[in-house]
Amino acid sequence: MKYPALLFTALLLGAATGCQDDFTDLTPQGTITYANFWKTDADAVAASNALYGYMNNDDMFGRGFFWLINASDDMVTGRVRATAANVRNFTATGDEGDTNKMYGYSYRVIRRANEILKNLPAMSIDEKLKNRVLGEAYFMRAFSYFHIATRYGDQRAGVPLVTVDNMDQNSFPRPVSVVANYELMEQDLKKAAELLPLVTAYSGAELGHAHKDAALAYLAKTYVFWAQYDKSKWALAEQAAEAVTKSGSGRALINTGKPKEDFHSVFTIQNNWSSEYIWSVVSGRQDGSILPGVLLENKGWGKYNGWGYFQPTLDLYESFEVGDPRREATILSFGDEFTYLGQKQKYSSTNSLTGFQFSKYMEPYTYPATEHLNANGDKPTTDLNVPLMRYAEVLLLQAEAQIMQGKSGDQALNLVRRRAGLPALTGATLADLKRERRSELAGEFADRHADLVRWGDAQAAYAKAQRGREYADKSNPASTYKVVEVWPARTFNPAVHHVWPIPPIDLNNSKIAQNQGW
Repeated sequence: MKYPALLFTALLLGAATGCQDDFTDLTPQGTITYANFWKTDADAVAASNALYGYMNNDDMFGRGFFWLINASDDMVTGRVRATAANVRNFTATGDEGDTNKMYGYSYRVIRRANEILKNLPAMSIDEKLKNRVLGEAYFMRAFSYFHIATRYGDQRAGVPLVTVDNMDQNSFPRPVSVVANYELMEQDLKKAAELLPLVTAYSGAELGHAHKDAALAYLAKTYVFWAQYDKSKWALAEQAAEAVTKSGSGRALINTGKPKEDFHSVFTIQNNWSSEYIWSVVSGRQDGSILPGVLLENKGWGKYNGWGYFQPTLDLYESFEVGDPRREATILSFGDEFTYLGQKQKYSSTNSLTGFQFSKYMEPYTYPATEHLNANGDKPTTDLNVPLMRYAEVLLLQAEAQIMQGKSGDQALNLVRRRAGLPALTGATLADLKRERRSELAGEFADRHADLVRWGDAQAAYAKAQRGREYADKSNPASTYKVVEVWPARTFNPAVHHVWPIPPIDLNNSKIAQNQGW
């Protein structure tokens, strides 16, 4: 599915007198009315398509949310950029251009979902389509809340709840706790799971629309985050993750018994819709997530305009188990052979601060540039879908939930390890689970920083300086190196920095209080 500018979007943005889709200030001025909309099957489809309009936005899942993930110990900011450094160093104000749009854009999606939930039930259209589009709206509302509630809400205050019942109010106070957000997300995701078909029911342009497994997977992850405040949610997280496995969609890890090839093949254009796909940014060379290009060597060795951000640390490189093929599939290090624009070469970098580059998203660059890359290097999109939730993560969520209940998480955890060709664990601990998440999901939107925060590990992790390799000859793949500090230790205050500052423009417009301490 592509994310075009659709009739519904145009109506929402322009033709509706007295209201705004720009929900950044959380103060709608009236009710959208459509003289010729909300009538037909085509209108319902257009409305559902519009839900996904921000998925591939550069400030969302292009690299927007990745600036927050970049705070983790897995990577460093690859180029001098003061606003990004403020975020990474926990000195941000919320006004940084890199990160001040995701909050407001998420509310725009919530507004679009609410319009569907308000208007669609009364439409006389195909019942199967109606249920699907309603399910998509519930899913996207919860999906949007997940990404802002987990980052900006805590036990002291959630983020404003905007629903069909109150969306035309003039103010939206913060709920007393983020638990209120989790409660709404739980309701929405359960409704979505009931209404949505399996992904196997989709084909062609329908692929990329919300489906049952996506709802169940994000329900599991919602419970995992909720469990910080209510340990009874671990049991529900286990049940939701198991429901993905048993949904009937044929979920399975790609495992042909060739560990080195199997993990690498997950991140290929051919497998954009594999059995591991749960939810991703649908991408194409003209439109999609720019993340592959953002991670690519700055200036792409003179052949393509890579941006050179988000470089893996030596700490991440050394965290993999000996013999884990996921390390080479995840990270390029000096001397590693790879194919770039149709030609074999060995990795070296005159730009990398750490001596490494993420390689998970490199497959589109193995072909000639005209095949799978945007010709405009200032918009480095590719034909590779960028994963937001994979089946491997669902298994790891299930294992974590089981371990946290005092049960064995071995079965789910070892499915992930077996694909990597690693020996099975018996009596896997939370420490084992943490390492497995890091190794499996490094460089993905799964969010290492959020994991460290919810585990209570962030303060200790960030008190250590991040390291890299400084090569004597940065243009020589066989050059010698010394280990150096590439980012100094940081002060992480778990009473403040467990959430991010809400952008000041949104505080001013909505008259809500900033997160304490920021």
